[in-house]
Amino acid sequence: MTNLPDIHAEWVHVSYAEPSGAREVYGFAGSQASIHLEGVRYLPQGVSARTLLIYMHPASTLQLLPMPRAIAGRGVHVLCAASRYARNDTPLIFEKVVLDLGAWIRHAREVWGYDKVVLCGWSGGGSLALMYQSQAERPTITHTPAGDEVDLVGAGLLPADAMIVQAAHISRAQLLADWIDPSVLDENDPDRRDSELDLYDPRNANQPPYTPDFLAHFRARQLERLRRRTDWVKETLHRMRSAGDLLGERGFVTHRTMAEPRFLDPALDPNERKPGTSYLGDPRLANSAPAGMARFSTLRAWLSQWSIDDTQAHGERAAPHITVPLLCIENGADDAVPQPHTGMIHRAAGSKDKTMVVLPGASHYYAGQPEQLAQALDTCLAWLGQRRLLES
Repeated sequence: MTNLPDIHAEWVHVSYAEPSGAREVYGFAGSQASIHLEGVRYLPQGVSARTLLIYMHPASTLQLLPMPRAIAGRGVHVLCAASRYARNDTPLIFEKVVLDLGAWIRHAREVWGYDKVVLCGWSGGGSLALMYQSQAERPTITHTPAGDEVDLVGAGLLPADAMIVQAAHISRAQLLADWIDPSVLDENDPDRRDSELDLYDPRNANQPPYTPDFLAHFRARQLERLRRRTDWVKETLHRMRSAGDLLGERGFVTHRTMAEPRFLDPALDPNERKPGTSYLGDPRLANSAPAGMARFSTLRAWLSQWSIDDTQAHGERAAPHITVPLLCIENGADDAVPQPHTGMIHRAAGSKDKTMVVLPGASHYYAGQPEQLAQALDTCLAWLGQRRLLES
């Protein structure tokens, strides 16, 4: 394709008032009762647009991923929006991320003047986008899972006009339930482990392909560990509040959270992923690495984003409450998101206009995959064009 526009990457800043009794974000992100958000808007030079695509992840910034910049290179206005928890999900409260996303959408409409907003949920941004849209269309949430007030009903959230969820899982809490290592016997001493449940222990007689009985036992023990951790969180919060420390918090570490049988056994929820690897590299090493899933957390953040029984950020449960056009893209060789998840979102969605596409061979990040990236771009642009969302 020739005559593609040059792209201007514009740093953007949004601030809004959100008085809070406590600050969970270090530095200037939440300062003096104001929330400060940063982002990058990709503007194709010489191209006007009525529609803005917003990519947002609860805890990451997405401007370095290939998709946002590449689609801007096709002449589309794109915003990569960060939450107050950019690059640090330790204290992350999902309900507050919804408020942050609402501030970006309001800015896009009222300050930049876009007529249409398309909410793009990639990976962990999928459950965020679905939670946001469901609360914008039919708000219900007034408190976090920890019981703190957060009024999404009265926030005046502006709904998006369409949604794209791409390589999206249904919930961070569900991922942790599937990934947490059940072999850990003592949260304060992760070296004390049950070798029969340690996927990486060579003494373990249970090796891929895993038997249904072993998997059922393994999954049950994962859930038991996750719920024990959640019980400890709730007990700690209750003890602090009972002592009069109503705003008290505590940070803690959860070790060994990458023991996902799917990464070792390609017969489980099969796709084209390479066995023995994951989006974080060798899952055996990732199991103990500092960058592991839910490695560092606060009490309130655990309940909001990691507790399978308490989180309100669940894409499959939010999907029935959205009505706008929806495009779901499953990457056929995804090495992060479990193969069924994007399809689960598609089936659950309440949208009358919903489309499901599988991209063969595509990994989670399209790393070294220009052909799959081009196919993803073509899919999105065709879908947006059919709904007249690319008109200038």
